[in-house]
Amino acid sequence: MEQTFYFIIIGALLGEYILSTVSAILNMNSITDEVPANFSDVYDTKKYADSQAYLRARTRFGILSSTFGLIVILVVIHAGIFGVLDQFVRGQTASPIFGGLLFFGIIFLINDVLNIPFSLYSTFVIEQKFDFNRTTPKTYMLDKLKGYLLTIIFGGLILGAVLYFFNSYSEDGWWIAWLVITVFMIAVQPLFVHVIAPMFNKFTPLEEGDLRTAIEAYAAKVKFPIARIDVMDGSRRSSHSNAYFSGLGKSKRIALFDTLLEKHSTEEIVSVVAHEVGHYKKKHTYLGTALGIVQMGVMLFLFNLIMGEPALFAVFGVEQVSVYAGMVFFGLLYAPVNLVTSLFTTALSRRNEYQADRYALDTTHNSEALVSMLKVLAASNLSHLTPHPLTVFLSYSHPPVGRRIEAVSAA
Repeated sequence: MEQTFYFIIIGALLGEYILSTVSAILNMNSITDEVPANFSDVYDTKKYADSQAYLRARTRFGILSSTFGLIVILVVIHAGIFGVLDQFVRGQTASPIFGGLLFFGIIFLINDVLNIPFSLYSTFVIEQKFDFNRTTPKTYMLDKLKGYLLTIIFGGLILGAVLYFFNSYSEDGWWIAWLVITVFMIAVQPLFVHVIAPMFNKFTPLEEGDLRTAIEAYAAKVKFPIARIDVMDGSRRSSHSNAYFSGLGKSKRIALFDTLLEKHSTEEIVSVVAHEVGHYKKKHTYLGTALGIVQMGVMLFLFNLIMGEPALFAVFGVEQVSVYAGMVFFGLLYAPVNLVTSLFTTALSRRNEYQADRYALDTTHNSEALVSMLKVLAASNLSHLTPHPLTVFLSYSHPPVGRRIEAVSAA
């Protein structure tokens, strides 16, 4: 049994690495010599060359970081470091709850420290080189500290609850923990709008003027009660442009990056808003939350079935069975299942994007603005215009921009 677990985990790690690496290389090599005809109005030769250079830089760096990550986890497994960590934790406390939190905390901290050089290089070298970075060292450090604070508060509460229920209620622990996590997944959405997001960005109500009037007129037309239309200071960290919809009920917010307002016309921004409203009207937000809840339930149920299997712990050099260590090991064992489910969720996400585009088109009746928005957004973000089909299939949550434009034009 131990060998079976070992081969599944190692096979999953190597298989996922090989698949993602092959996909990344194919995607990097799928660039074309000339600008696709329908983008010639927003990409000149230099901008297109820049987008290809950006793709190559991001891809090579991604392969390097994933290779490093693979080497680290293989060393940790074969050197029995998890066993050493487990013995250390047990020497500090006899409580399975506090011991588990300490176990997770140490893993999180070590992993974060190991990844800081990669994060710094990505932000201050690659993004800086292509004139996207606006993050200062001070902002970077403050973001880190705030991230640690949120991890301690929310991660500690959720993990502590899961550990408590699994340790205290035996076979019933999984569904009790599932209920608690479900409540959190629903409650965190208004919490994100009112507490978490403002910790990292400043949200200012969109000022009175033609744009706000146009957005409010559109919202009234489609009977969408927007609680807040905010401008987010995305330019504090990056010159990338975007917009998003968040929240449920009375906490609904449409956030427009300030960089978006700088680069797009009123009609184009209304089409962005219409796209986000489309996600709400088509119930994509609720569907995503429901799928997340179902996936969590399945994962906890499967974990409950094997969490006491000594052979799984033996693979990692851990002598005593525990819920906290089992959660980490199960996460690695679950990787093949997660890969399959991610293919479904990303395919569903791409379908949702097409539906939101179609909703925007049907309610604004302005295909020119929607197409122009997609083109300018792609150009300003140096998007890859001809991604490889395998990469799209494996990891694209949004359809390639060219496909979206084709779908809009066909409609």
